[in-house]
Amino acid sequence: MTSLTGLPTAELLDRASRRRDALFGTRVTYSPKVFVPLTKLCRDRCGYCTFAESPRTAAAPYLSLDEVLATARQGAAAGCHEALFTLGEAPELRYPAAAEWLADHGHSSTVSYLAEASALVLAETGLLPHANAGAIGRDDLAALRTSCASQGMMIESLRPDLSAHRGAPDKEPARRLATLEIAGRLAIPFTTGILVGIGETEADRLEALEAIAAAHLEHGHVQEVIVQNFLPKPGTAMRDAAPCPHEDHVRAIALARLVLPDDVHLQAPPNLSAPEELAGLLAAGIDDWGGVSPVTADHVNPERPWPSLDTLRTATGAAGHELAPRLTIYPEHAAQPEQWLDSAVRFAVLDRADAELLARDDPGALWPERHRDAANVGTGAEVVQVGRRSTTWFSGAGVDPVTLVPARDRAVTGRVREVLDGVRLGQDPGAEELEALFAARGREVGAVAEVADEVRRRVVGDEVTYVVNRNINYTNVCTYRCTFCGFSKGPLSLNLRGKPYLLTLDDVADRSEEAAALGATEVCLQGGIHPSFDGNFYVDVTRAVHERVPDIHIHGFTALEVLEGSRRLEEPLESYLLRLKDAGLRSLPGTAAEILDDEVRAVLCPDKVTTEEWLEVHRVAHSVGLRSNVTMMFGSVEHPRHWVTHLLRTRALQRETGGFTEFVGLPFVHMAAPIYLKRGARRGPTWRETLLVHAVARIAYADDIDHVQASWVKLGPVGAGQLLAAGVDDLGGTLMDENISRAAGASHGQGLTSDDLAAIAREAGRPLRQRTTLYGEVGVPA
Repeated sequence: MTSLTGLPTAELLDRASRRRDALFGTRVTYSPKVFVPLTKLCRDRCGYCTFAESPRTAAAPYLSLDEVLATARQGAAAGCHEALFTLGEAPELRYPAAAEWLADHGHSSTVSYLAEASALVLAETGLLPHANAGAIGRDDLAALRTSCASQGMMIESLRPDLSAHRGAPDKEPARRLATLEIAGRLAIPFTTGILVGIGETEADRLEALEAIAAAHLEHGHVQEVIVQNFLPKPGTAMRDAAPCPHEDHVRAIALARLVLPDDVHLQAPPNLSAPEELAGLLAAGIDDWGGVSPVTADHVNPERPWPSLDTLRTATGAAGHELAPRLTIYPEHAAQPEQWLDSAVRFAVLDRADAELLARDDPGALWPERHRDAANVGTGAEVVQVGRRSTTWFSGAGVDPVTLVPARDRAVTGRVREVLDGVRLGQDPGAEELEALFAARGREVGAVAEVADEVRRRVVGDEVTYVVNRNINYTNVCTYRCTFCGFSKGPLSLNLRGKPYLLTLDDVADRSEEAAALGATEVCLQGGIHPSFDGNFYVDVTRAVHERVPDIHIHGFTALEVLEGSRRLEEPLESYLLRLKDAGLRSLPGTAAEILDDEVRAVLCPDKVTTEEWLEVHRVAHSVGLRSNVTMMFGSVEHPRHWVTHLLRTRALQRETGGFTEFVGLPFVHMAAPIYLKRGARRGPTWRETLLVHAVARIAYADDIDHVQASWVKLGPVGAGQLLAAGVDDLGGTLMDENISRAAGASHGQGLTSDDLAAIAREAGRPLRQRTTLYGEVGVPA
């Protein structure tokens, strides 16, 4: 690698930027953080530092826990995800005032107090602590791991004779390397880096970068490397030194990109460069801007304010990239929580993560404080209490999403542009292409929505359709143990909302008759798998409805219900479905699909139908003349690759049978879902993910499945209306008496009228048409 130092700058940067693009595409990340300077006392006297103070100038040796928590709460309310703890190194070894303060507060060291403070922030705010505690040993690193999602320490330089580090025993290179090594052995996601321009040479920089790379290749723990440029500061020993030249800085960044392993991210602090120099940092190969705070200053560089997100977004976009928030732990490590995270930190990471394990990009986030419910102590359950109403959209919550769709921008570049151009040319997107679309950020999201809407217009035109229907959930008692379900009741779920019930056949027929009298053309029959049912129950309830209301369309029974019914009777699936059809059944809902990937189903519904069983039920149903639809519940534990599997498996079946009428996206409602209450799932999809699921489904199915439906129950009317500009053409049913989503915590009501749906379509500038279940004209014989 030493030959790299002789390359001309233009060639070095070109190689580095091309490697960055190959590894990370158009995405550039940043961490929304709050800065917590736990103490500004430090035993080291570095020649460039203005952070460190003495007890004589410091207001207090340490921030109090109340001060720490107040700052963290301010950050949480502003939508931050990270609490960055910065502090001087071992001040208690230099200043008696520091040692006395710690002793008075029950601690023998600064790191011990840091562990208490970070644990408090994690527990009370959900912010993810990141600790920059310096060159510390095994015990201290291990103690911080129990409450910190990541840790960090700059190597700065391995050159031992730098005047900048005179009087700084903790900057001794061997000590820094030892901390880096121990962090790897302890499986701590780690941030490190170099400081450029403090007297070292380019060869010295390369040596430090190669040492970092070697440590990562052995342990896999280095998640990001910071390449920071030196700037002189008044009042320091190096106040008269020359600042790091921009060319030296970008060359060091490029060297880092070319030397570091593929899975190590690279950042340069944006506030230490002039706005006009940000493009050069991107051109040198960074893929991350580091932590940026909307509420606190950079206490290490207080004279250099953070750039606004608009400034970063503009600079990033001008270079053909898209900005995305991340967590303090990167996705590569968050994807393996058992290895890289203490058990006390795992749910906090999951709770703030999106499906790619980056940070949720919900605007206006207000993150709740968390309190244990005394009734659930020891169960892992958690009650979330919010001091004031959240302004963030969640599936099923009573908050409208922000508008994402209107931003159409042909300047979108990279892989997303390539895939969309191929779709416009009629190419059939496969797994890699669909996953690229799901990764869209920023302007790319609008570009995906635009193409999805073009496909929608070509396939079905501008009409928005809906069906007048009634849901009849005939029982909420179920022998299955789906971990996401807040509706079904079993012996262990009686403490959840609602009481167990079972409707009689007359009850179901009465409700169907009432629905028809109110103008419904469809009843949807779904319920739990009651232990007293034999397979004939489903035939009997279908017949009861058909005999009472012969003209109403009976849309009923999930793949689980159908398969369970046939199994309990030991009757072949085809014969059983034909008996249901003869009794009056006309189509099947696609529910019980959740995610058609058995890796995910093992977590969500381990005793339910498998992927192959769900597909087989629908394959046989189509073969006997029963239509059905495809649903996908997303936003709990799965990732975009699982969405892709779901779309492609159902697309393949549709090409085989032609029996699916529509795709229905069902964003996970987390509020009362057992898996969320037990700290095992994310809090549903973000709005960006929700929009992309519908838009990418439209692109994936194209001419195969004509219709894409928005579930207003989970999206809200405003959300459903937004999706009409992202490939959606159907608003589903009026859904008198919808209960399943409400049981999970949804708050959008138990029914909309035709006028309500007309208002949604009108706002989108689209005509509305009432349809039959199978998309025919109401009143026209099928």
